[in-house]
Order: sequence, then structure tokens, then C-alpha cells
Amino acid sequence: MIETAVALILGHVLGDFVLQTDAMVARKREARVLLLHVAIVTAATWVALGLSPAPWLVALIAVSHLAIDAAKQRWGGPGFRPFALDQAAHVAVIALGAALFPGAWAAGLWAGSAAAAFPPLAGLPEAMALAAGTIVAVWAGGHAVREMMTGVRFAAPPDSLPLGGRLIGRLERLVILMLVLAEEPGAIGFLIAAKSILRFNELAREDDRHVSEYVIIGTLASFAWAIAAGYATRAAVSALAP
Repeated sequence: MIETAVALILGHVLGDFVLQTDAMVARKREARVLLLHVAIVTAATWVALGLSPAPWLVALIAVSHLAIDAAKQRWGGPGFRPFALDQAAHVAVIALGAALFPGAWAAGLWAGSAAAAFPPLAGLPEAMALAAGTIVAVWAGGHAVREMMTGVRFAAPPDSLPLGGRLIGRLERLVILMLVLAEEPGAIGFLIAAKSILRFNELAREDDRHVSEYVIIGTLASFAWAIAAGYATRAAVSALAP
């Protein structure tokens, strides 16, 4: 069951956070764009399951994803709460699907003939858990923090690098994930200290304390998300270990 759940999560986060472009997000109220997104999520999920002959599970993922995303477009909006409710609904469906069809992974290609012909595929579930954890920490974390900061209005200085803040956030969450997986969470404190030092001169030049508050809120939110994702990934990998 855990292997099926991991494959479903990987398919979901791939479709929602890696294969879904900003243009698709902006035009998601259009039926064809929403259907295209659902098709991508469904395809990614089926491939992650090893093209498993589990049509009812794949149909459950497709129909539920369409319904949840359509509901968010109609009744949701900007902010962390709609984002969290949307993702919680998807995770609940994934948990239900894994419980109803626990053997979907075992019936798939990656656990069947391909695994027999290529023994290293036996470790694929752990690799998929690591991949899903990386996407959740780095890409999903960026969306979560951005939605959380929706109500905190602050314009970046004109001399800032385009998308510099997004890249910095992704890199810091990736480093935190690696530290947690390496069982070196104490080193995260050095990362916090290093970022504080690098930001000190910039913040010291500002008369408005909103700048420092904005940076602190965003940094703490980013770090908290990455730490949570890191420990969740460790738990999944441990559960998959033989």
C-alpha cells in the first residue's frame, strides 16, 4: 500500500507543481486548460504506477482532481488557506485510493516484469519518495510561501534580480531538505545565521521596518515548510525500507 501511495503522490506533485506552468495556472478557469491539466496529472500518475492495470484508481484520481480544481476555481482565491484546503483534498483522495487499491503498484510494470529484468528497480519506490519530497520541499514550498505572503504587500527594490527571491527560496529549501535527510538538522541554524548576515546590510539601509518583517516572515515560512517536508520524506523512505 505504501508503494502505491508514494506513486500517487509523485504523480500528483509532478502534475501540480512541475508540469503545470504559470500560464496554465493563470488560464485555469478555461475548461480546455483545466482538462489539459487534469490529463497531465492523470498521465503522470499512471506512469508513476508503472502503467498499472488499475482503471478505477486512475479514474478516481482524474475525476477527483477535476472536481477539486474546479471547486477551487469557483470558490477559492488567493491566500494560503485555499491552497492548503486544495492540497489537503487531493491528499485525502490519494489516501483513499491507496487504501482501496493497495495492489496497484505491485500490478504495475515497475514492480513486475521490468523489476524482474532489472533488479535495481527494486529501490524505485524509495527514489520516488525522495523525488516527491524534493518537489514538495522546493516547488510546492514556493507556492505555499507565496500564497502565505499574499496579504503582506511589499514591492521588490528595482535593483533586485528578476526572480532572484524565488531562486533563493528554492535553493534554501533544497539545502534544508538535504540536511534533514542527512540527519544533520542542527546545521540549519548555520544556514539561518548565514542568510541573516547576508541580509543585514540590506535591512540596515532601510528606514521602513516593513522590509525586515517581510523578509523574516518569508524566511521562517520557507524554512518551516522545508523542515516539515524533510521529515515527512524521511518517514516515507523509512517505511519503504526492506
